[in-house]
Amino acid sequence: MRTLKIFFVLLAVMSLSACNFLGEVNDSIDYVNIATDHIDKLNTFAGEAPQLIQEAATDTEVRQNLETQLVTLKQEIEEFISITEVPSIAENIHQEFVNKNELLLNEINKVLANGHLALDQLKDSQIVTTINDVTNLLDRIENLGL
Repeated sequence: MRTLKIFFVLLAVMSLSACNFLGEVNDSIDYVNIATDHIDKLNTFAGEAPQLIQEAATDTEVRQNLETQLVTLKQEIEEFISITEVPSIAENIHQEFVNKNELLLNEINKVLANGHLALDQLKDSQIVTTINDVTNLLDRIENLGL
């Protein structure tokens, strides 16, 4: 009888350990998906930005579209920075990612002076370069040991 109780206690402990492990794996996969989606959005903007900046100099509709994209990008960056539930395996890379996103956010804030696009500042900004720096973290995020 005592052996049977010990067996069930061990079985329960092993089950809880497996659940914790599976939970951590699921959290890591979720984080990788969120980070990858965020990087994809940044890359899309970085790919379109040079052409949009050039066209925005002469086309007010393109300029408005570019301003809208920057405002949306700013909101997405703020949402990503505010993520608090990061799996332990991703904590270090997440902090690097947050640091890069904060730099990007500061650059976007500079070109959105008073809520409107300052095209001359955008031309001289490091937004695309910073996005490329963020993108370089993608391989590390995707290889979090999964």
